[in-house]
Formats: sequence, C-alpha cells, structure tokens
Amino acid sequence: MRLGLNLGYWGTTGTDDLEGMLRLSKAADEHHYDVVWLAEVYGSDIPSLTGYLAAHTTNVGYGAAIMQIPARTPAMTAMTAATLDRITGGRFHLGLGVSGPQVSEGWYGVRFADPLGRTREYVEIVRKALGRRNVEFHGEHFELPLPDGPGKALRLLLLPEREDVPIYLASLGPKNLELTGEIADGWIGIFVSPEYLPEQLALIERGRQKSDTSLDGFDVVASVNVSLADDIDVAADRLRGHHALYVGGMGSKNKNFYHALAARMGFQQQADHVQDLFLAKQHRDAAAAMPREFIERTAIVGDTEAARSRLRAYAQAGVTTLAISPWMDSLEERVELVGLIARLMDEEGLRDS
Repeated sequence: MRLGLNLGYWGTTGTDDLEGMLRLSKAADEHHYDVVWLAEVYGSDIPSLTGYLAAHTTNVGYGAAIMQIPARTPAMTAMTAATLDRITGGRFHLGLGVSGPQVSEGWYGVRFADPLGRTREYVEIVRKALGRRNVEFHGEHFELPLPDGPGKALRLLLLPEREDVPIYLASLGPKNLELTGEIADGWIGIFVSPEYLPEQLALIERGRQKSDTSLDGFDVVASVNVSLADDIDVAADRLRGHHALYVGGMGSKNKNFYHALAARMGFQQQADHVQDLFLAKQHRDAAAAMPREFIERTAIVGDTEAARSRLRAYAQAGVTTLAISPWMDSLEERVELVGLIARLMDEEGLRDS
C-alpha cells in the first residue's frame, strides 16, 4: 500500500497561510510519501498550489483530488495536466470529478444534467489531448472543433513528462463507480470503510471488465481522516463537524451524494437525522448526532494500536494508496502524525516499496 497525504483545501491544514501546507508537504516528502493530494471547490485552485508546493519539495508526487470538470474545458485540463506533469518531473496524478449540482450550476454556470455522459466524453478528450493526437470529438456534450466555423483540430504543443498521465475519478454512486472502473486508471474514494469497500470494488471491477481489463494496476485511493488520542471519544469528536457537514449539508435535501453513501452503508436513519438538523442550521446538534460507528468505520481514530489495526484493515481490503488527512489540535501535531503513520506502515510491513 502506497502512502499519500491529503491536504484538502487551502485553510484546512491548521493555518490560514501557505506555511502549514508547505510544512506538511515537506514532511510527506521527508517520510517518502508517494503523493500529496490537493482539493478545490470554490476557493483555492489545485494547479496554482501544486506548482508552488512542488517547487519546494524533491521527490513526492502531487495529485488533484479533484479538479472539477465544470470548471475547465477538457482541453484546458489537458494543458494543465501536461504542464504540472512537467513541473513535477512526471509525478502528477490527474483526479477529476463533476462536483455537485449546487457548485456546478451555482458557481460555474454549467448544467449538472447527465454527469456520467459528460464525464465519459471529458475523459476521452483529455486522453486524446495528452496523447498528442489531433483533438477532434463529436459528442452530446462536447464538439471539437465547432462546426461551420474557422476552428480546426489541434494538437497539444507541450509534451507531458510521461506518455500516460494517470487519470482518476472521484465517485460515490454505483453507476459512477462502474464508469470509474471502465475509463479511469484509479479511483479516489471518500469515507472509505474497509468493511464496505468490497461492494465498491465489485462495481469498479464490473467496469474494468467492460474495458477488458482487471483491477491489476488500478489505483484504489482511500482518502481517510486520521485523529489519534488515547481517549477514542476525543479522537472521534474532532471529526464530528466535518462528517456532519458532508453527510448533512453537502448538497440539498434530495441530492446529497455523501448522505446517500451513508445510507447505503447502513446508516439511513442516522444520516436522515443529521441532515435534518444540519439543514435546520443546528450544526452543533448535527455534529453531536453523527454516529460514532460511522466515524470509526470511515476514519482512523483512537490510539496508536487502533491505528495499526485500521492500517492493516485498509491494506487487506484492497486499498493501494492510503491518503491520510491528519486531524489534530495543532499544526505541530499534524506534522508529527505524518511521520507517525509512515513509521507504523513500515513497522507493519504495509508500505509498497
């Protein structure tokens, strides 16, 4: 199992400036992490931060988790990925996702209709561009070049460092998981539980079979929050607000992909209660109502021995890259946690060399 660090959005690393992100990235580099993942929604963007952080580290790779499909044309995404692959010396991982209807339509002004069809076409165009082929495409969502005009099929001018920049999809629903297996090189999962992962991998594998491939070489990335303390209640409580935000408030009453995931995992009643409280703006009550069992299944919480056990569970369940998000009370503790998880992985013999 490879080891990654998930920094999320600028402002969630324990500091409001770049120092926290830089210190954590350097710690990941020092402890031989494979990749640092960055996120975007409607704040900081991934490419700018990747360029900055990559200039201050040596060996660690960088990944987009995720660059939002409605934010950029496929051609712009291919240009950005090629540039970042060159900047990082062939260590860039391109993660893509459609975001949600509130962000897509409210922030980017892009209709959310047919997200699976849009994703399929988008990935095909990006692959064609990164493969240095003339980009001509005629689909339901994208038309290149535009018909009856002066445009012509163009070829990307800048070669990426590698012939095949890996493309990942962030997906939650069953149909999206199957599509991920069919057209992507890896999956970025959130709230990944070792106990529930086999069901998700079965859907991904079904997609792999459609493309006459297998899970061999397919990167299963689990984004996992880590909060350690001798008292498990203290460790879990750090995550309550974050989990409640996603399960209860990330989207609308009728379209929240994280709420739907919690329901599929067996937490329908609790997820409904958390959502009702959150949408009623009772955020503290929503956090308190978040079931600890859900937090324990989808995160690494507790003491060091509990962490060892969960690391083994993720590896045994089929995770190939564990991307940790350190949740501690200070930046210093988060930096220390980056080193601790690396040490535990090595001591357990779990690190993919």
